[in-house]
Order: sequence, then C-alpha cells, then structure tokens
Amino acid sequence: MRIYTRTGDGGETGLFSGERVPKDDPRVEAYGTVDELNSFLGLVRAEPVGADIDELLARIQDELFVLGADLATPPGSRRDERTPRVGPEHVRALEAAIDHYDAQLPPLRAFILPAGPRPVALLQVARAVARRAERRVVAASRSTTVSPETIRYLNRLSDLLFVLARTTAHRLGTGDAPWHAPATGRPAP
Repeated sequence: MRIYTRTGDGGETGLFSGERVPKDDPRVEAYGTVDELNSFLGLVRAEPVGADIDELLARIQDELFVLGADLATPPGSRRDERTPRVGPEHVRALEAAIDHYDAQLPPLRAFILPAGPRPVALLQVARAVARRAERRVVAASRSTTVSPETIRYLNRLSDLLFVLARTTAHRLGTGDAPWHAPATGRPAP
C-alpha cells in the first residue's frame, strides 16, 4: 500500500462512504481532532503512568479509532452498516473508570492548574484536546448528522483524563497544583 495517493492535493479528502469533501469540512475537522487526541494519548503512554492506566489508555485509543470511523461515515452512506460505532456501553465504561479512580482521590476543593510532572501535564493536554474534539463534533452536528454518543463519549473522556491526571499526580507524590485567585477582594470559587 502506497502512503501517498495525491487525491488530496486539491484540498479534498474522501470519507469512508466514498464521498469527497473539503479538508476543512466540519466532519473532517472533528475526526482530525480525534486523531490528534489519539496521538497525544500515545505520547502519554510513553510516560510512567502505571500499568493499569496504560492498559486503560490503550483501550481508549482503540475506541478513538472507532469514534473516528463513526465520524468519517455519514449515516445512510454505503458503508454505514459495516462501520463500528461508539455506543452507550463505551460511555458507561468511561463512567465506571472515572468512578473507580476518583474514589481513590482526596475530594477536589478548588480549581487546579494543568501542571505537575510530565505525565500529569501530558494528561492535562490530552484532556484539553478531548474538549476541543468535543467542540468540533458539536460544530459538525450543526451541519451534518453525527451520533450523540460521540459527543457523550468525548465529554466523559475529558472528565476521565482529568481524573487520571489527578491520580497520576497523587501516585507520584506531588498532588494537585491548586489555582490561587489573584487578590481581587472577591472570594475564590
């Protein structure tokens, strides 16, 4: 299989359905950002995050490929029936992981900064990219049909990445980096 096809040289790309769309189509922006998120998770996995978190992130990387395929295959298109989709069971699995890891943490009493040792900071970057991917999917949903489960999945995933960043910080002994509001005369949230 050749890596380059030259079919995108004019600024278009093909969806899994065979349909050609501009490379800045909202659907392409959405699954492109999901791909970026997946790449960041690969970078996180190169860090010492613990075998349990690494295994969870590997599963999530697989699921993000499913989510990308879902976004790249419009409902009713020629490959619709054969395309795997993100479903409620994927969202429930993320919720279970959030509950599992959050139960091991001290209660959150203030906003925290996206900072800490490298694995923590990378998890926070991945969380921010997950939020952007969610925004891109919501934007795409305004002009084309997307599964609501993709939005739910990305919303829960960003929450999970936040919890995993906190978990990693606590495992490394640094804890959370609390935000200190500037002196404004108003109480901090």
